[in-house]
Amino acid sequence: MKKLEGKAALITGAAFGLGEGIAEVYAKYGARLCLVDLDPAVEETAGRIREATGAEIITYVGNVADKGQMLAAAAKMAEAFGRIDVCCCNAGVCRLAPFEEFPDELRDFHIDVNIKGVWNTCQAVIPYMLEQGGGSIVIASSVTGDLVADSGEAAYAMTKAALVGLTKCLAVEYATRNIRVNCTQLGYARTPMVETMARESNPEDPEQAIAGIAVGVPMKRLAKPTEVGELFAFLGSEESSYITGGQFVIDGGSTLPETMSIGTN
Repeated sequence: MKKLEGKAALITGAAFGLGEGIAEVYAKYGARLCLVDLDPAVEETAGRIREATGAEIITYVGNVADKGQMLAAAAKMAEAFGRIDVCCCNAGVCRLAPFEEFPDELRDFHIDVNIKGVWNTCQAVIPYMLEQGGGSIVIASSVTGDLVADSGEAAYAMTKAALVGLTKCLAVEYATRNIRVNCTQLGYARTPMVETMARESNPEDPEQAIAGIAVGVPMKRLAKPTEVGELFAFLGSEESSYITGGQFVIDGGSTLPETMSIGTN
């Protein structure tokens, strides 16, 4: 039996990048999926995964920052599958700007998507999990903010660090009611969001910015979205049944080196 067989999972930000990788892995392990994204291209992503794996997939085109839309997405999923076993809160945004020039509107955009989006998603799915007797929530935080930071990332770092606190609080609050809550802390993967950050960092040669990321990673490469999906699958499955409130760094070792110039290699 596949480790997610019989489970129904909601995945936000599922049209591209990490969300697509998570969805591919969840489908591989037998989960039924509700893919949520603001971009209608989520329908095409669902079609590709459905064709490749035979997975049962529905979609919802909506904005995680709108609580009403997330409530509607959860209701649609519950009607289709009869339950919500796993929720992968993956949707997020990152835009760069010098702090002294950072527009309030752009700051609020990060708060609306990265914090309120996760808050809304959790509030939408938890009632179904309580009714059915349990579930698992996996929140995409980041090494950024909680462990490390780069200049220009103030809004992203602030909002991703906040998700660590939310993870721990929800884990404690729902532990006796069989809802586990954990967060992942990714370094860098090759995704549309990272490509946008690279263009903002080096408009003349964004590929050089991406290559520079890999230089600072002991494994000398960025993560594949499906590698992140494997961690999400572990945390959504019964393999992690005694794990809650955890922070799981997946960064190829990028937060480990003290320097990039001292050592024997």
